[in-house]
Amino acid sequence: MSEKKRIVISRYIGERAMSLLNELDRDEWDIILWKENEPASREWIEKNVPNATGLLVLLTDKVNESLLEIAGPSLRIVSTMSVGYDHVDTSALRKRGIKLGFTPDVLTFAVADLTVLLCLMATRNAGEGLTLVKNGQWPNLAFGPFTLCGPQIGAGVDGTKPYTVGFVGFGRIAQATLKRLAPYDISRCIYTNSTSRQAPGPQAPSEADKELAKSLGVGEIFAAPLDYVAKESDLVIVLAPGGPSTMHIIDERFLRAMKNHAVLVNTSRGTLVDTDALVTALREKWIWGTGLDVVEGEPLIKADHPLLALPRAVVLPHIGSATTDTREAMAMLAVTNLVNGVLGRELEREVKI
Repeated sequence: MSEKKRIVISRYIGERAMSLLNELDRDEWDIILWKENEPASREWIEKNVPNATGLLVLLTDKVNESLLEIAGPSLRIVSTMSVGYDHVDTSALRKRGIKLGFTPDVLTFAVADLTVLLCLMATRNAGEGLTLVKNGQWPNLAFGPFTLCGPQIGAGVDGTKPYTVGFVGFGRIAQATLKRLAPYDISRCIYTNSTSRQAPGPQAPSEADKELAKSLGVGEIFAAPLDYVAKESDLVIVLAPGGPSTMHIIDERFLRAMKNHAVLVNTSRGTLVDTDALVTALREKWIWGTGLDVVEGEPLIKADHPLLALPRAVVLPHIGSATTDTREAMAMLAVTNLVNGVLGRELEREVKI
């Protein structure tokens, strides 16, 4: 009998995905599963990964040089149940010829929905309002015509106010977010990406930009440099990949360039925003407010974190993809990538490293 294919899974990933694993012949497959409802300990992963052929991880699991050394030469595939892969050392995988599977696309709609939620919460002071109610301070609220008022998204009451949404990154999730914001009557959408970030000025709309603008009913869509997005946008949405090239792309210079009624929303990676600069921007009112699903240093964000003391900062605990349907689809894709990688087949979705 040939040696069993050993796969290590660092978290229980739901009944639907587990049913795929349960269909595998246990005479041929050795399935090692962390069953606790909390992240797998590093010690547990290191204990079980030697001689594994496949490894399925979550964002909380660091796959680095030392772990791969422990795993040994049998490892063929690392499958992460996430669209981001900052927690994986891709260069270490590359030199060993190990494939990397990930789970993009299936979370597009869920993250876009949450992004719009944060846009609305941050512009309408929902975070501050909720805090007042939860702390029993509503009876003491000195109501006035402009109490808890914030800037309105879109063309305004009479439908004529120019309004610009800016995106840092303009991939699938960003475009799905714009589609959801389009009914608010958006005058312009400007975006910056790796190509336009350092351009000398705004670029003429591409044919794809024109087609998208027409289909969504947005006045115009075009690419521009990073500083142009900061200066011109009423609402800035950060949806770019993580990594060294985007570390603190939203820094003091960017925040100082924003309008004082503008709102910053980040649902991509916490490392893209310089937290210290953002705290200063909110305290000194360079910008109106912020909505964050991701924060630098997460999940170690304790009650004394400076962002949590600011009334116009809405902070959620990285729940962008947290719908049951989305997480089940991600788990199914992660398992499919895992099994295909072990069997030497093409992955459903592979990071080309």
